[in-house]
Amino acid sequence: MLRPVVLFSLMTAVALGACAKKKPVVVTPDNTTPVVSPTDTAQARRDREAAERARTDSIASARAAEEAAERERIMAGLRNTLEQVIYFEYDDDKLRDDAAEALGQKVQFLRANPGIRIRITGHTDERGSVEYNLALGMRRAQVVKDYLVGFSIDESRLEIVSMGEDQPQDVGHDDAAWAKNRRAGFTITSGNALTAPGQ
Repeated sequence: MLRPVVLFSLMTAVALGACAKKKPVVVTPDNTTPVVSPTDTAQARRDREAAERARTDSIASARAAEEAAERERIMAGLRNTLEQVIYFEYDDDKLRDDAAEALGQKVQFLRANPGIRIRITGHTDERGSVEYNLALGMRRAQVVKDYLVGFSIDESRLEIVSMGEDQPQDVGHDDAAWAKNRRAGFTITSGNALTAPGQ
């Protein structure tokens, strides 16, 4: 009578022993691919560590690229402020109100960037003689320079030239085109590391 009980106990012990020797299995959240854990090999640990390093490096690279793009966007904005063209009335070298406002922004920029040097180029429309337009372009460049020097910008940082009617912004032959061509342009000639005013 005891034999079946002993036999049953023996079978249960063998079955439990067999189960104990199996590696634990963890099922992934999607319940599809079983992954052996935690008794994995040293190679598996190295692979996991390498994958984590690659992920961390990838995140760091993406952040660095974003920061570089943001710096470049800021630099482009600063450069645009300094290089913004100002306009004049017909046959006139007096600064308009909008031109004075734009030059005020340039003053702040130049104060924040003492290593920057610029070229101021005077332009005219096509009406008038070549000689007259060269002289008018030079007067326009000079009045801009005088304005900036009046706000304590060292004149050695400011170069002036006249293009007269050459290099029109608009090649048309009407009032709209002429209005765009009566201008002073600005070019950075040295010092490209720009700082925003107030920084």
